Amino acid sequence: MDKNTASVDIARAAIRLAVTPSRESEEKYIAQLSGAGIRAVAIDVGGDITNSIHIIIERAIVASRKAGLTKENHVQDGAIAGAAREAVAQMQAKAIGLNGGGKIAIARYGEHLSVCIFMSIGLLHLNDVVVGLGHRSVPND
Repeated sequence: MDKNTASVDIARAAIRLAVTPSRESEEKYIAQLSGAGIRAVAIDVGGDITNSIHIIIERAIVASRKAGLTKENHVQDGAIAGAAREAVAQMQAKAIGLNGGGKIAIARYGEHLSVCIFMSIGLLHLNDVVVGLGHRSVPND
């Protein structure tokens, strides 16, 4: 992977992972990314968006640790939390006061780390779709 395009490529990987339609396709794509040296993980998330921000950020941190994308230290936890918070901030205007359900996807290659949140939000059958993306640089392990 070219150092000059790595951040864009990792963002693209996180977005593609976040929009996978099934667990099977998610696992297949994660395996494909792994073959290219990209570590990735995806987790489901849902609920009242406004009251779930801290849960979304916590789930991103825990998932990235469990999948080996980051280690438990304040620098790497802060990078995940910051990228997740940025993704949430991009969605917030559309999501305030509504419920949502979707996926958080995290991808990492070297120093580049992206968090993408893809959700369906709404009330009753009146749904909309939101996407948020955050990127951070973290020191190599």
